[in-house]
Amino acid sequence: MILKTILRLTPTLFLFISSTQAQEKRIAPNLLIIQTDEHNFRTLGCYREHLSHEQAFVWGDGNNVKTPNIDCLAEKGVLFTKFYAATPVCSPSRGSLVSGMYPQYTGVPQNNLPMNGNIITFAEVLSKAGYQTGFVGKWHLDGEGKPQWAPERKFGFNDNRFMFNRGHWKKYEVTPEGPRVATLDANGEPSYDVDGADEKSFSTDFLSDRAIDFIEINKEHPFCVYLSLPDPHDPDAVRPPYDNMYAGMNFQKPPSFNLDPANAPSWAKPDENPSLTHYKYFGMVKCIDDNVGKIITYLRENKLLDKTIIVFTSDHGDLRAEHGKHNKGNPLEASAKVPFIVYYPAKIPGGTVVNNAFNTVDFAPTFLTFMDQKVPVQMQGRDFSNLLINPTEQENYEDITFMRSTGLGSEGNWTAAVTSRYKLILSKNDEPWLIDMQVDPDELINFIDKPEKKSVVKELAKQINNYAQKRNDPFLQGTKMAEDLKTFL
Repeated sequence: MILKTILRLTPTLFLFISSTQAQEKRIAPNLLIIQTDEHNFRTLGCYREHLSHEQAFVWGDGNNVKTPNIDCLAEKGVLFTKFYAATPVCSPSRGSLVSGMYPQYTGVPQNNLPMNGNIITFAEVLSKAGYQTGFVGKWHLDGEGKPQWAPERKFGFNDNRFMFNRGHWKKYEVTPEGPRVATLDANGEPSYDVDGADEKSFSTDFLSDRAIDFIEINKEHPFCVYLSLPDPHDPDAVRPPYDNMYAGMNFQKPPSFNLDPANAPSWAKPDENPSLTHYKYFGMVKCIDDNVGKIITYLRENKLLDKTIIVFTSDHGDLRAEHGKHNKGNPLEASAKVPFIVYYPAKIPGGTVVNNAFNTVDFAPTFLTFMDQKVPVQMQGRDFSNLLINPTEQENYEDITFMRSTGLGSEGNWTAAVTSRYKLILSKNDEPWLIDMQVDPDELINFIDKPEKKSVVKELAKQINNYAQKRNDPFLQGTKMAEDLKTFL
């Protein structure tokens, strides 16, 4: 009797199990990437928590931006303390992130060059897997076009109506002919003026709303949307009330500000008269955080938050007067290190931290693997997807990554091997440098000739030599940097 009952129920039970498995197979995580531009990691509360007081408040005690929404992603996700740009300027960094390839392979080893047409991006892989893919904001991988809306080459981002090639305008609008910069100068050319921009037209707000629009249209399907915000890159300008929100702060000189140019390598020479005013930069960061909160609220209200991987990062940093310099382009922390936070509570344990060194090349292979997609063979980055799920297994991963300056062919200024503690920097104009970020967090001392660091230098030299051979880096072929490297091997 029992056997007959089991046999009678088996078809129904089989159908139920098959239906459930098919439903699970159809469920795929969404991917939302929020990338800022030229973002100093010290402006985020979640990064200050992992720094000494002196390093967290380099512009003076209490001079900080409260970023509760980005901090919440870190609190409930995983934060990487040592994530770097493969090359700390816009185009090469962005090209490495979307392609999983080092800048010498993408066609964009420096700014304003078009990415090679044969590049397979992570978006193209996801698109072919059935994802609805979109890109909103600054692209900077199609050459000189400015703003150049909706570039013809989409690289897997099927909806790129609100993709523009480059520029840092502050006000946008949608017209019957498509999006455009809403502020013009006396000659009728797009202007960087804020010009009365509000919560609908200011760049960060406008582009965040377009990302939400994309999700709203595609929320019944797996989606991937890349929101690329052009702030807090200069010019330092932001809409009210953010424009004066931090105006009362008395900004101080960072500890590394009064750098003697004679003691600085060429890649860290101070600027003339660097600004110590950061209140509008802080305002841009606060506007970004508020818009992150707006997006999170939308995802929560539409029951998408727990189904969506959220990555918050930047393309490179901004020195903001550290070492008496602004902007980026060198291997110093505030220039080359970027925020990297991943939120996905379905698989990622909250409140975890990864200290191993990685860079933008590692993004594409990691997240394709994490999303159960096949990684194209040409991708060169390391897959750290298991660390997202098991961050306690960091000792099983090499603590090493590599960076390089801009430059075509062999005409590079520097290249570096980086760990969570050390940087070995080779330069065509300077003696090699070894930075010990634990002993000297301001990165002012060259430890290259210290006897106690000899084994460290030798190991990093070995690592960078392996990278040079494996990745065919022309910076380290027949150059002064290559000759300097040989002296340590």
